[in-house]
Amino acid sequence: MKAVVIRTFGGPDGLEVVDVPAPVPAPGQVQIATEAIGVGGVDAVIRRGTFAAYGFREGHLLGSEVAGRVTAVGEGVDASWIGRRVWAFTGLSGGYAEQAVAAIEDVLALPDGLTAAAAVTLGGSGVVAHFALDRARFTPGDTVLVRGAAGSIGITAVQLAAREGASAVAVTTSSVERGARLRDLGATHVLDRSGEGGPDAPAGFDVVIDVVGGRQLPFFLDKLNSNGRYIAVGVVGGQPPADFGMRLMDAFRRSLSFATFSSDTVPRADRQAVRSSQFADAAHGDLRTVVHEVLSLDQAVRAHREMDAGEVFGRVVLAP
Repeated sequence: MKAVVIRTFGGPDGLEVVDVPAPVPAPGQVQIATEAIGVGGVDAVIRRGTFAAYGFREGHLLGSEVAGRVTAVGEGVDASWIGRRVWAFTGLSGGYAEQAVAAIEDVLALPDGLTAAAAVTLGGSGVVAHFALDRARFTPGDTVLVRGAAGSIGITAVQLAAREGASAVAVTTSSVERGARLRDLGATHVLDRSGEGGPDAPAGFDVVIDVVGGRQLPFFLDKLNSNGRYIAVGVVGGQPPADFGMRLMDAFRRSLSFATFSSDTVPRADRQAVRSSQFADAAHGDLRTVVHEVLSLDQAVRAHREMDAGEVFGRVVLAP
């Protein structure tokens, strides 16, 4: 089967399409013929070699979420899964391929009306957005800033904050066009990437959800209101300065909070319950998914180039 691996760490051109044996489901696993593969920010971080210290090596087969039909089951899995349309989390590898395997506990049947592309746009990102707001102790009436709102996590966070009663939902983005699209999804104020603009925007925010990280993170800490909560859910813009915590100490009397958040810390059953609910909402049109474009598997290099260039609004999806 065709699969995409990291030939060399670094830029998108280090990705390569190779032929590898199809994976065989182990006990407790299913095999899935992939119809849609999500291309996420964590894939780009792994591709660059940022996580090499955590055991990722060149030759790694990228991809963490897929949707398609179950073609085989391993020992201990009910054979009735064969032929069903599903979404699946494959871990941090194995998704960029024509066939993938996943533990049955990480598989969800797709509701009618939800496409495979929509499923991989929402499946991982929706859970992050939901629990990030939960960890931020978001309550109706709070003012919220979503930094890096044009990706699938940010787009979902904007919608959830708006529908759950935020008094303001500000976003940072790179263009007027993207700002208009985010307003259509529930944003009330549009700022530029540095957090400026929007003269009528709140002076401070109760909650900041940050997908970007990077060297400007300390400046966004300054935008918190007293008792404000800052949740970092990604570092697609790189690691923040090593001394960013000094911003919190300098504002000691304002009782600010900073936390990182990974959905890995949420019990699997809780993740699946939220994901199932969000899939149902999306199937009924109550939660919108934004697919930037669907590319063939052998166009993975192009997908990563577009991500690195900041050209993606929503999520790029690969289709074998």
